[in-house]
Amino acid sequence: MSSEHEITAAKKLDALYEFEREPVTEDKLLPGRHFAGMFAGEHVAGTEFTIGALFVAWGFSAFDVFVGLAIGNLMAVLTWTFICAPIAVRTRLTLYWYLRKIAGPGTTLVYNVWNAFLFCILAGCMITVSASAVRIPFGIPPNTEWYPTDYRFVLVVLGVGSVVVLLAILGFKRLAQFASVCSPWMAIMFLAGGMVMLPWLAAQKLAGGSISSWGDYWKLANDFIWTGVPAEGGEKASFWQVAAFAWVCNLAMHGGLSDMAIFRYAKSHWYGLFSAFGMFIGHYMAWVFAGTMGAVTVLMLKAGAGVLPASVSADTAANLARDGLTLADSTIAYIDPGAMAFTALGVAGILAVIIAGWTTSNPTLYRAGLAMQAITPGWPRWAVTLAVGTLTTVVACFPFVFTGLLNFVGLYGLLLVPIGAIVFTEHWIFPMIGLTQLWCEKKKLFISWPALISWFAGLGFALALNHWPTLVGWFSNLGVNLPFSEFEGVNLFYLFIPTSLVSMVLYILLASMMGAREKFPETEEEAAARLKAEQPPAPVAASPGPDADAVLWLARIVALACLAVCLGWPIWIFLQGGDGFDERFLAFRKWLIVPTVIYFIFGTIWAVKRDRAS
Repeated sequence: MSSEHEITAAKKLDALYEFEREPVTEDKLLPGRHFAGMFAGEHVAGTEFTIGALFVAWGFSAFDVFVGLAIGNLMAVLTWTFICAPIAVRTRLTLYWYLRKIAGPGTTLVYNVWNAFLFCILAGCMITVSASAVRIPFGIPPNTEWYPTDYRFVLVVLGVGSVVVLLAILGFKRLAQFASVCSPWMAIMFLAGGMVMLPWLAAQKLAGGSISSWGDYWKLANDFIWTGVPAEGGEKASFWQVAAFAWVCNLAMHGGLSDMAIFRYAKSHWYGLFSAFGMFIGHYMAWVFAGTMGAVTVLMLKAGAGVLPASVSADTAANLARDGLTLADSTIAYIDPGAMAFTALGVAGILAVIIAGWTTSNPTLYRAGLAMQAITPGWPRWAVTLAVGTLTTVVACFPFVFTGLLNFVGLYGLLLVPIGAIVFTEHWIFPMIGLTQLWCEKKKLFISWPALISWFAGLGFALALNHWPTLVGWFSNLGVNLPFSEFEGVNLFYLFIPTSLVSMVLYILLASMMGAREKFPETEEEAAARLKAEQPPAPVAASPGPDADAVLWLARIVALACLAVCLGWPIWIFLQGGDGFDERFLAFRKWLIVPTVIYFIFGTIWAVKRDRAS
C-alpha cells in the first residue's frame, strides 16, 4: 500500500512540468499580474532590511539615497525590458538550455554548476534572514557569527528551508500566486515601519517636536538617518556607488539573463517593465524605510527609549557586551533584521521578515533548480530542486554571506554577467555582422572555447581593474614597472560594464576564427521557427472573466479592507505627532498582527479562486 502511495506521489510531482528543456507553448503564457506579483514579492525581501541599514552605515547622504537609487533602479528596469525579456520571449527557453545551444554541453556544465552554487548561497542568505525573525518568539539569541551558535537556530533554519523548497518545487505559477498575495502587504509593512517611527525621532530631535513640512523630514533624514558619515570610521561611499549598486544588485538576473526562466512565460518583452514593481517598491521604498527603521532603532537603544521591546534591548546589550560595549555605544551593525522589524511592527514585523525571506528565496531556488536541470537530463525538475534545496538549507545554517551581503551581491552578478553578454552577442549581434547563430550546436561541439575563454578573460580583466594597486606592487617586486601606477582600481560595483564589453569583443573575434563564419544548411527546427514567425499571429481567444462568485468578492473586499487598515493606521500615528506617541505606538505594535492574519486568510482565498475563475 505504501509503495502505491509513493508511486502516486512521484507521478504527481512529475506532473509539475515547467518546460525545462524546450520552448514554452503559447497556451502556457501568463498574464501581466503574475509578473507584477512575482517581482514585487521577490524584490521586497528580508534582505531589504539589511541593505537599507547598510546604506546608513556606509555613510551615504539623503540625496545619494533618494536620487542615486532612482537612477540605478531605472537602469535595472530598462535592462530587464530591452536585454533580458526580448531574448526570453523570442526563444521561450531558459538561459540554461539556450546556452547549451550556443556554447555546448561542456561550457553549460561549468556555468550551470557555478550558477546554481551562487544561487544556493543567495537563497540560503534569504532563509537565514527569515530565521533571524523566527528566533525572537522562541527566545533564541541572534546568530552573529558565520557559523551556528545555537542548535535551536539550526532547527528554525531547517523548518523555514522546508517551506521554501516545497514552494520552489510547485513551480513558477504557484510562486507567482504566493507572491501576489504577499507583495502588497509586505510593501505596506516597510512603509508602515518607517513612518511609525518618525514621530519619535521628530519629538527627540526637532525644535517643534513634530514633522510639519518636507523641510523638517529632510533635516531629520540628513542629520540623523543618512548623515553622510560612515560608521566606525570607514571610508565614505559616493553617490555613483548607490546608483551602481541599485543597477547591479540583480545583475545576474537581468544582465546575466537568468530571468529568461521567468520571461519565457511572458506574452511580450514589454512585460519587462513589470520589474519596476520590484525595483521601485522593494529596492527604493523598502530600502529607504528600512534605513529609517534601523537608524531610529539605534537612537532608541542609545536613549533607552521606553517603547523598545525588552528582548531587543537585552539581545543588543548582550552582543555589545561581548565587545566590551554598552547600549550607549549601539550601532546598526549590532541589530539583525528580525530585531529591527519587531521594534517597529511587533509580531507582524516578525512575519514580514519571514515572508520576505520566503518570497525571495523561492524564485532564487527555482532558478538554481533549473540550472542543475539542464545538466541532469535524467532527473525530473522536482527531484533536482529538492536536492538543490537541501544544499541551500544547509548553507543557511552557516550565515557567512549575511555578514558581507553587499559585496556578495556585486560579486555574484559580476561572475555571471559575461555569459549574459556572450548570449546577447550571439543572439542579436551575430546576425548583424554575418556570423552564424548556434554555430557550436551545428558543429556538434562539446565545448565552445570562444565562450569559455571570453568568460574567464572578462573576469580576469575585472580582477585586474579591481586590484590594480596590488598587481603594481607584485610586479614591482619582480622588477617590472606597470603603467598607470597611480591608478587606484575600479570599484566592484562598476566592473560589470568593462567586463561585459571585453567578453563581447573577444567572443566575436574568437568565434569568427573558430567556426562562426561557416554557413550551415537550415535545420528542421530553424525552418519550423521561421515559418512560425512568418505566419500572422493566431487570434487569441477571449478568456472567461472571473466568475461572479459571492465568496470571491467577499474575500476581495475583506482583504482590501485589512490592507487599508495596515496602511492607514501608521499614517494616522505619523500625522498625530509626538504627543501621546508612546501609547499609540505600543497599541499599533501589539495589534497590527490582527488585520495581517485576516488579510492573509481572505487574500489567499481570493487569489486561489480568482486564478481558477480566470
